[in-house]
Amino acid sequence: VKISRNYALLMNDLPNEADKIASGRKALAYGERAVALAPDECDPHLCVAICLGKLTPFMSNREMVEASKRIKAAAEKAVKIDPKNDYAWHLLGRWHQSLANIGGATRALAGMIYGKLPAASNETAVECFRKAIALNSKRLVHFVELGRTYEMMGRKVEAKRYLELGLSMPNKEKDDPETKQRGRASLKELS
Repeated sequence: VKISRNYALLMNDLPNEADKIASGRKALAYGERAVALAPDECDPHLCVAICLGKLTPFMSNREMVEASKRIKAAAEKAVKIDPKNDYAWHLLGRWHQSLANIGGATRALAGMIYGKLPAASNETAVECFRKAIALNSKRLVHFVELGRTYEMMGRKVEAKRYLELGLSMPNKEKDDPETKQRGRASLKELS
């Protein structure tokens, strides 16, 4: 699990796409090994979901559809194994947020070509992020993604509130600067 996380985090610092993909694939391979060794533990499933999520920008449309299904399955398994894991709820929320905001035409086209996409909603994303915050109110990523989801829903007051809360928190995790960048971009969209 730790090796998988290190390779996944390394992707942010690598200079080119080929190196990022190679690091992401190593991370995924270690995550899959962890699942095989400890299928009843939460963290290995989280690793697989995280790695697939970090690799999706480099995938073909068909690969993204398949990865999406795997991400959802891994996040749901993680939540089922440990319903008190805030990051498991966060990942399930991110999955819903990502799929709920795919345009209708894109969703229909992907469904015709690659098979039906699973149902997703911003409302479920909000529920998941709220559960993550209730479990761990010290992770700024939960607040920023809840704010981004509200922004996507057109709920500007709530969006601004949660984005500002997340952006005001100190960076504690390696990917917090990247999260804040997304949060600032969403806040700018509200102006």
